[in-house]
Amino acid sequence: MRTITGSCRCAQVQITVRGEPKRIGICHCTDCRQESGSAFTFFGVWPAAKFEHLGETAGFRGRQFCPTCGSRLFSADDGEAEIKLGILAEAPTKLTPTYELWIKRRERWLRPVEGAEQYQEDRK
Repeated sequence: MRTITGSCRCAQVQITVRGEPKRIGICHCTDCRQESGSAFTFFGVWPAAKFEHLGETAGFRGRQFCPTCGSRLFSADDGEAEIKLGILAEAPTKLTPTYELWIKRRERWLRPVEGAEQYQEDRK
């Protein structure tokens, strides 16, 4: 079974996911833009049972971050863990988005990800 690891910038928080993600996405919504400080977030979703983390995290609206360095890390609920893929040790990853959310807020200079499903807002 494939194991993927990552950490926050200061390495206080370590994450591990096992197996393949259920889905991989990009989100252009206002929350994700504000949280990331960028034009979108790149994330993968795994079953919560395949995810673990070590180290203290702080949270805001269900999203966990490192209280020391501020790196955005993950959210976990409803049996799923959503991992911010920029924290992975492997870069570039072999993970490719299969969908894009909130494309009505996508910057005009960004092109759609080829082959990815496109949603004006959330997935149906």
